[in-house]
Amino acid sequence: MYKLTVTLFLLLAGSLCNGAETNTVPLQLTDNLSGKPVANAVVILENGLSESPVEAEIVQKNRNFHPHTLIIPKNSRVDFPNQDNTQHHVYSFSPAKAFNIELYAGRPTEPVVFDKTGVVEIGCNIHDHMQAFILVTDSAPSGRTDEQGRLTVEIPPSADDGSGKIELQIWHPRLTDNTRMARFTVEQPYPASLELSVELSPEPASDDRLDGLQERFREL
Repeated sequence: MYKLTVTLFLLLAGSLCNGAETNTVPLQLTDNLSGKPVANAVVILENGLSESPVEAEIVQKNRNFHPHTLIIPKNSRVDFPNQDNTQHHVYSFSPAKAFNIELYAGRPTEPVVFDKTGVVEIGCNIHDHMQAFILVTDSAPSGRTDEQGRLTVEIPPSADDGSGKIELQIWHPRLTDNTRMARFTVEQPYPASLELSVELSPEPASDDRLDGLQERFREL
């Protein structure tokens, strides 16, 4: 009787574990205006795998921010070292994190703590063309779409809160509203593949000219 009970328990436990496996769903992302694939879009699964806060940097070099897009867990600290021979004035008015680092060279005295999820747009008050984005998340990103707009999304059991649905967040710098994530709901049973589309703004025209204010502060 004891052996039979143990055997039945193990079989039941095994079936429960198999029902809680990670699912994989191929995603295809396109621009809903042109129909073209959207490359380098960030995909985040809500209630996915979590990450601990990190220490990160956005470097200013050649009057640009590097990297242009930084993805960090909530409560991470970000430094903004200036490697140019001109001063910068780094700021953000975004609801997820407003801050202001006035004209400086080298490294600021303190990093900035990002304690709220959302999209943070970064700019320089001296060089208007400088722009970067910080995506502050509760869940680790699933990844970025490739040149064909494709990504395989892994869906762990934790992503389902019991409603039978999961939420995907997608972000790209050319979203018509890039101050927030585009959100999509996917219901169970999960599809064999997922085709989603977002609306992108046109490619910006490149312009390396400096305005008068930028020229004035270039050699500060």
